[in-house]
Amino acid sequence: MARTSKKSKKPARNYGKYIRGFWTLFGIGILAIVFIFLLAGWGVFGKMPTFEELENPETNLATEIFSSDGKTLGKYYSENRTPVKYEDLPDHLVQALVATEDERFYQHAGIDAKGTLRAAVFLGTRGGASTITQQLAKQLFTENVSSSIFERIFQKIKEWVIATRLERQYTKEEIITMYFNKYDFVYQAVGIRSASRIYFDKEAKDLNIQESAVLVGMLKNAALYNPVRRPDLVQGRRNQVFEQMNRNGFISETEMDSLKQLPMKIDFTPEGHDEGMATYFRAYLQGFMKEWIRENPKPDGTEYSLYRDGLKIYTSIDSKMQNYAEDAVKKHIENLQKEFDRQNKSNPTAPFRDVDNSEIASIVESAMKRSDRWRVLEQQGKSVEEIKKSFTEKTEMRVFSWNGTIDTVMTPRDSILYYKGFLQAGMMSMVPQTGEVKAWVGGTNFKHFKYDHVKQGKRQVGSTFKPFVYATAIDQLKFSPCDTLPRARFTMEAGKHGNQEDWSPKNAGDDGYEGMISLKNALAQSVNTVTARLIDKTGPEPVIDLVEKLGVDTRNIPAVPSIALGTPDISLFEMLSAFSTFANQGVYVKPVIVNRIEDKNGTVLYQHVPETRDVLSKEAAYVTVNLLEGVTQSGSGVRLRGTYAKDRIDYKRAVTGYPYDFDRSIPIAGKTGTTQNQSDGWFIGMVPDLATGVWVGAEDRSVHFPNITYGQGATMALPIWGMYMKDVYNDKDLKVSKEPFERPENLSIEVNCDEYKVNGDTNNSVPDELDF
Repeated sequence: MARTSKKSKKPARNYGKYIRGFWTLFGIGILAIVFIFLLAGWGVFGKMPTFEELENPETNLATEIFSSDGKTLGKYYSENRTPVKYEDLPDHLVQALVATEDERFYQHAGIDAKGTLRAAVFLGTRGGASTITQQLAKQLFTENVSSSIFERIFQKIKEWVIATRLERQYTKEEIITMYFNKYDFVYQAVGIRSASRIYFDKEAKDLNIQESAVLVGMLKNAALYNPVRRPDLVQGRRNQVFEQMNRNGFISETEMDSLKQLPMKIDFTPEGHDEGMATYFRAYLQGFMKEWIRENPKPDGTEYSLYRDGLKIYTSIDSKMQNYAEDAVKKHIENLQKEFDRQNKSNPTAPFRDVDNSEIASIVESAMKRSDRWRVLEQQGKSVEEIKKSFTEKTEMRVFSWNGTIDTVMTPRDSILYYKGFLQAGMMSMVPQTGEVKAWVGGTNFKHFKYDHVKQGKRQVGSTFKPFVYATAIDQLKFSPCDTLPRARFTMEAGKHGNQEDWSPKNAGDDGYEGMISLKNALAQSVNTVTARLIDKTGPEPVIDLVEKLGVDTRNIPAVPSIALGTPDISLFEMLSAFSTFANQGVYVKPVIVNRIEDKNGTVLYQHVPETRDVLSKEAAYVTVNLLEGVTQSGSGVRLRGTYAKDRIDYKRAVTGYPYDFDRSIPIAGKTGTTQNQSDGWFIGMVPDLATGVWVGAEDRSVHFPNITYGQGATMALPIWGMYMKDVYNDKDLKVSKEPFERPENLSIEVNCDEYKVNGDTNNSVPDELDF
């Protein structure tokens, strides 16, 4: 029997220690992770938001400016953000966001474990792991870090902690709303409302699904997926959003295919401080608000921020009327500029006239010293010689033209001369009864010409001052429009009314001194000798007292008779508010630009209270209006009715919108004005419930038309009024009155002057040459 060998038995391995080791290490790892999160929560890796900060996330909210008809005129901001509510977000916008950025948004509590694991395994090649909440946490409470992997890890940990806190603090809808309100879509479009207005010129609630997809597509990288600069790339990204929406069941495949075929349409409407509507008004309003803020602190004593506190300013401006005003200014000045340039072609000192080379050099040097270039170089310690030399060195620059901005190379000195040749305009429209300013155009292009010709500029007013002389005579001496005075030459001797020498005013064209003329025709034809006779009867002091009560700054108006012909420098703002008093039955109402101010929560911080004072009797005011109506019936404003004596003038070349053909039944009271050498053209016109004033001229008084044909107020300024009022009357929503001016009861002064010649008026026709 064979002997079998028995294999020796090995002892069984002890796996228990490995299992215990594994779980020990696993537990340590979990504890380490928990500890790291605790450290992050305690702020070891950087400041973490407090409960109060989570409750009220700090955001810079733009102050929004509203028109009286509810349109946004513009904003003041450090970040152009105006928040919207969740209910103002279209469903397809929210769906596009969730489908593209965070498919499991409604299932997780701030951190998407599945997405995080996928990102870790595939190193981010199959999509990132940041949830919408994490992205919001990063925007609200964390800062960008360097490329260090450790700093990025700690940054991510902080985002996770903040995200979970946000999820406990806010609903999903609130998180989506905050995310949309916070994201920067570039071009100063911070938040979905600004982005909707800037890229599509509409409110967020009015976006269609294609527009929503474009904006959601930008969330990946707004600078890269910029629809203005890279439309093809953005359209491809938009179509990816459609695919994600289809994948998540928000749209069908058929809908997706149809939407992808649609072209991408952008309506780019920048909202910078130099763009948009009412730019000059907004610049003036900015100063108004800064003064209001200084005088009205918060309850805790700190100041409101115009750029971060989300104030809401409700102004008196009507968006339609503002648009009509800007359009009228642009059309007429662009057209008038062509004629001005044509007449300057043979002018050896263009754009200046009546000055020599030394005077031109002085004008240019003065402009150089007022420039930003001079100020900056002076701050750098440059000498006067070095600064002047820099103005003669050619440099690349972008300059204004009526055909668009021009890229060119010229010296800064030449650019000064270039800009001196442009005509400018100021226009303002207001309601006499309430003082509400409805339109404000301070110039032709705010980006290139910052100077405001409504409030900031003061220019010689010419014959538009004469109604104040007439009103004083009516109020003091009870003159009637039917009363007559001689047209004859008139001399006021030295020493009378403060005159230092004899004063002998001339009529336009230095003729027309024969016979008698009614006051109504004298004002209509701007007869200087008659106005001089009136101020001789009243004295200059009562006239100055009147204009001061009408809101005009009279500190620099001397009490001399020559003011009767319009020598004072007065702003358009002051002139229009003064004229408005006549239409408001002698009651002055201080112009108002702000009706109400609210904080971001809608609490009213300011409510306008009208400031009024009685200046003239109803009778004197009505009679003055009656005189001013004569200007548009038979005087320098007659072209508003579609007729004019000077048929030889080619108005197609210089006057826009003529003829205006306002029906003679429409009551229009107004006055043109032209100053020395035709450097300033004025027209102030009123209907019963709207007064509008226009000034046209150049920056320097030595830049002007060579003769009165084109340099008069009736050609320079009146056409803007005519175009504007035609648009206003054609807009039935505005309901501007066509009724007669209200006649006071028991009127004792005669205003029915049909029998002029019976009363001695020997000339009631429109002469060929008027002092407009």
